[in-house]
This record gives sequence, structure tokens and C-alpha cells, in this order.
Amino acid sequence: MHQPPLPLTRDLVLIGGGHTHALVLRKWSMNPLPGALVTVINPGPTAPYSGMLPGFVAGHYDRWELDIDLVRLARFAGARVILGPVEGIDTDRRQVYVPGRPPVEFDVASVNVGITSDMPALPGFADHAVPAKPLGAFAARWAEYLEGTGPASVAVIGGGVAGVELVMAMAHALRTKGRTAQVTLIDNASALTATGAKAAATIRRAMADLGVDVIENVAIARIGEDHIALTDGREIPASFVTGAAGARPYDWITRTGLDLKDGYIRVNGHLQSSDPAIFAAGDCAHLSENPRPKAGVYAVREAPVLFDNLRAALGAGRMRRYRPQKDYLKLISLGGKSALAERLGTSFSGPLMWKWKNHIDQTFMNKFRDLPQMTRPDLPRHHAAGLHEALGEKPMCGGCGAKVGRNALQNALRDLPAPRRTDVTQLPGDDAALLTTGGVQQVMTTDHLRGFTNDPVLMARIAAVHALGDIWAMGACPQAATATIILPRMSPELQHRTMAEIMTTASEVIDAAGAEIVGGHSSMGDEMTIGFTLTGLCEGDPITLSGARPGDALILTKPLGSGVLMAAEMAGHADGAWIADAFRQMVQPQGEASRILAGAHAMTDVTGFGLAGHLQGICEASGCGATLDLDTIPLMAGALKLSAQGVRSTIYNDNRSVVPELPHGDKVDLLFDPQTAGGLLAAVAADQAHGLCEDLRQAGYPAVIIGHFTDTPGVRLQS
Repeated sequence: MHQPPLPLTRDLVLIGGGHTHALVLRKWSMNPLPGALVTVINPGPTAPYSGMLPGFVAGHYDRWELDIDLVRLARFAGARVILGPVEGIDTDRRQVYVPGRPPVEFDVASVNVGITSDMPALPGFADHAVPAKPLGAFAARWAEYLEGTGPASVAVIGGGVAGVELVMAMAHALRTKGRTAQVTLIDNASALTATGAKAAATIRRAMADLGVDVIENVAIARIGEDHIALTDGREIPASFVTGAAGARPYDWITRTGLDLKDGYIRVNGHLQSSDPAIFAAGDCAHLSENPRPKAGVYAVREAPVLFDNLRAALGAGRMRRYRPQKDYLKLISLGGKSALAERLGTSFSGPLMWKWKNHIDQTFMNKFRDLPQMTRPDLPRHHAAGLHEALGEKPMCGGCGAKVGRNALQNALRDLPAPRRTDVTQLPGDDAALLTTGGVQQVMTTDHLRGFTNDPVLMARIAAVHALGDIWAMGACPQAATATIILPRMSPELQHRTMAEIMTTASEVIDAAGAEIVGGHSSMGDEMTIGFTLTGLCEGDPITLSGARPGDALILTKPLGSGVLMAAEMAGHADGAWIADAFRQMVQPQGEASRILAGAHAMTDVTGFGLAGHLQGICEASGCGATLDLDTIPLMAGALKLSAQGVRSTIYNDNRSVVPELPHGDKVDLLFDPQTAGGLLAAVAADQAHGLCEDLRQAGYPAVIIGHFTDTPGVRLQS
């Protein structure tokens, strides 16, 4: 007997993508807890690994080597990922606040957000300096500065291990670039107090060899645009200033009501805060029973304990205690490919120590780079003929990649009786119908999407924008909507939470479009599906597929590639930054674009049948052909690379068969890529096209002219 998926009953929310949570997610992927829904919240799609930052600054690593891809890791772990900064936790309501979305509710939560090295109390720091943490912003600013020309002047504030590693890495990088540089380390006390005397002497010699000036026991009065003013009256030239001192917790933690130590979350031996449902780990936590310095080694070793204790808090297993080691191995980069190792007062330095450090760092990062491939379960030994072919070689796509092929749908519709009502007009090739009520023309359409992200809020936003596309494509004003929601099996409490997230978000999108949600229907199934039936009012004649004229220009308002990106993401092959960028473009409403293109001769939205299929629809309905300028067609980041690797959406082959005369390979294949919440494709008078594109770009749409219509039937590429 077929066993349906087990219901979801508890929400676990991981706040921050720090080293501890990244390891917890990886362990979770190997041993998930049935019934628990895991969410990870992080400001961006990646979490930089601090251990390799000096190597990146020095030029030994590429930027991508620093990053743990949280989007890919979350997919691997079956978790949802929410990209955005946390602004607070309401411990009474069990809610986490992220800007731009409904509160994220939890039964159990864990905080692993690290710390910041921003120094708001230091005059001029906010305007003229770059904090070393968070690492992502710092790495980008340093890479830009390093590529400059002429003399350089760099200063690092803070003489701890992090500061000396940074200053030596900067000096080495500038020397390698051949730039004349003044490099300064500044500390208001004595530098290198966290290391033994022998190690400190070795580090000071390394700094001297790199030409680093060390200024100790003097405070900073203020930071200017190109200098640092000290309290003793000296001015130190510095056009790039960073802070590796003054590490402090994020401000929002102070408003949680949790017990804190100097702003850090107090945790007991189980890594639990004063609220038993909230855990904390890494630099943002204070180990009340065994206080330890802020160091990544503790965050890494907390992960197995946190993993077990989170499961226990969710109802499985028993809590265990975290017992930190009294000392730990310090591996300190010395600028070039040389490092110092120190533990228990004994130290060694040289290239061999660098190789050791690099091996440790790469081994850690490979845990997240080399995720096992997702494989489909073997078919039963005995099964009906054709089952293997029907399943295909990869998981079924979500969004428009899961649609039935254009030919199958059109053939089925063709066999239906012709409309008998005089107030209903089915427009050839259009997804919407035209109704006439009391002399008013009304558009009606429906659309739904199979879930391709585990985040109901993001899925609802995309589904609403996608469904509104048919209304906007006909130049109509959205009027009313009903929702159709299928949720995966879950407890009544999680049903309430999830429906609240979906409907709050959908209402926001549809209300912003000028319409209102007036009802809906919900049920439970094996997976999440979100759809909407909508009506729209036409103030003038509707824009259909049939009005294109030879000589018209063809405008596209969004780039292509969402189908191949979502297919790759579901298989665990996509770069998380590509996916985050694709989502950003998919949630962009097309209402303003529709208003700008109100005078179009013909228009459609590019969705499941791909650009080629939807353009073919315009050509067939208008009795003309089209020529595409392939070079001008915009693509989403990563789409071309994935397509070249052979990544295809489920419906790709069906889309291909609609316009078989187009060639294969390279960018052409993406003309058949199914788009979810894609752009508008409009036929406009040639003499108006450039002005319309300029208006669209000013309104925030990456619109371009991608071709023109001709007398010759069919879709061709410009030679």
C-alpha cells in the first residue's frame, strides 16, 4: 500500500547561516527528523567562511571559495531558506521578524548570526570605514580597492589575531600588485595579547618584513576620508580603513528579552537561552558555564551537540551537554603562503603551517561543496510498461516547468464544443477569456503553480505575480481574485501558520495590483500548489495575440532562464546567488509595464511555453512571422551556463516541438525554456519602440527590443 508523506507538526527556525547552523543543516540532510519543517534565515544566499578571509584578501583564494552556499545546502537538507536580515524575535508569540514578509513562527529556534565589527561610536567610521564583519560586504569592497591604481594607504583598527592577519594579507596583496603602499595597524592598547611571547615576536617580524607600521597604545580621535586622526595629534594616511576590533553583538538581540551578557545571548551547557525553546551558538552566544573567547573552532564543535539538542527540543531524543576544550590550536596567516601555529604556548611557523591550515580550511569547506547527488529511488521490480519513461531522468520541475505541453492542451481544447454564449469570447491562442457584462468588457483567467521553493511566502508572491500576468498582458486592470491552495499534510497549527503566510502575501500583491481577494478554496495533498482565478476590466479594447503587424518591433520586459535555473536548483546543481537573483526578478509585478505598453498592437506574457512558443502564438494569431536578434535577448545569471551543461526543464522537449525549425544549442535552447512569472512580450510600432523601452527601464524593467515582425510566417533568427 502506498504510504503518503508524513504530516509536518513542528517548525524549527535557524536564525543565521553561521558555521554551526551550516553543519547542523548538513547533518540534518543525512538524518532528518520526520514531522519537522526546518527554516534557515540569512541576509544573503551565502555565508562566508571567516577562516579563509585572510587568504582571499592576500590573493590566495578566489571570492567564491569563501562562501557556503546556503540555498543549495537548504535544498539538500529539505529546508526552506528565507533571504533577509532578522530584525527581532518575539519570544511570547514565538515569531521572528524579517522585513517585507509576515512574521516567521517557530516552535524551536536557534540563533547563529555571528557578530559585527562595526564601530558606530568611533567618529567617522560609518562614513569612511568598512567593517571586517559581515564578511560579504568587506570582501567586495576590498576586491574593488585592490584593483585600483596608484599609491595605496591602508589601515586596520585592532591588534588582535584577526587584525594582524588582515593587515599582513593586505600588505602582501598590494605588494604582489606592485602598488606602493603605506599599511598601518592601530590599537589603543598593546597588540597580540592573545598569543604567547614567542608567537607574538614571530608575527611582529612578519609584519615588519611586509612594511606594516604598528601603532600601539594610542586612541583614534576620528576617521576622515583619506586619513585617521589620533588623539596624540598624528594623522595617518588611510584611503581604505577597516575595523577588526570592537566586535559586538547585533543590536536587535538586545530587544529579545533574553538574558544577555554584554549583549551576547547567555546559554547553558545545552546551548539553551533563558527561553528553553531558543538556542544560540557561535560568536553571538555567551557560554555561561564555561566562558570562552570568540573563535570559530567553538562554533564548529558546538554543531553536533546543537543538532542533537534541537531534535530533543522537537520531541526526539535527550539533551546532551557541550563541553568546550580549554585551549585550541591557533593557525594565523602571515600574509604570503606562510602561517603560524600555536597551542599551549608552543608555536611553529612557515610554509608547512600554511599547507596545514589550507588543508583544514578546504576540508571544512568541502563538506558543503561536495554534497552527495540526489538520486531517485529505484522502481519496484515489477511495474507497468512505460513507467520509467514517464518518470524521466530527473525530478519533475515546479512552476511552469511542470505544465502540460502546449500541443496537448491545445488539442484538448480544440475538441471542446464551441462557446454558445454571446457574452463569452474565447480568444484564439490567449490564456484568458473575454466576458461582456452590462456593456463592460471583463477578462477572466486562472493559473496555478506546483511549488518549487519550500517558502510559502515566496511561492505565494511568485504565484500571484504569475497569475496576474494574463490580465496585464491583455492591457486590463485587475479586479478580483479567488485563491486555490493545496498544502502538504501538516498539523492544524502549521496549517494555520502556513495559510496565514500565503494569504497575507497574496493579498498584498493582489491589492497592490488594484484587485481584491474575494474567496478561495483549500485542501491538503502531497505537495504545495498555489493558484488564483482572476478577473480584470478593460477600459478600452483588450490587447490580444492577433494584432501584430509586419514591421512592428518586439519588446521583452524580463530576462529568460527561470525554468533551467529552477530545474537545476531542485536537483541541487545551481549557485544560490543565481537562484536568489532569479527569485528577485520573478516577484517583480508587470502592472506598470502593462500601463506603459497600453498601446501595443499585440501582447502576451512569456510563461510555460517559452519565448519561442509564445511568440509563435502571436505569429499564428496575427498571420505574420518574426525575426529574433539572439544577441539582444537578456538572460538570468547562470542560465546560459546551466543550459550548456544540458540542464533542461521537464517541459522543454514539448516546447521544442512547437518551433522545430529553430537551430539547437547555446542561447537558442533558452528560447524554449518555460518561464514562471516571466516578462511581457509586446508588438509595438517600430517608431515608438525605443521610447517605450526607455520608459520601461526607468520604471525598473530591464526591457529590450529583441526583434521585429515580418510578412513571412514562422519564427527565425536574424542572420
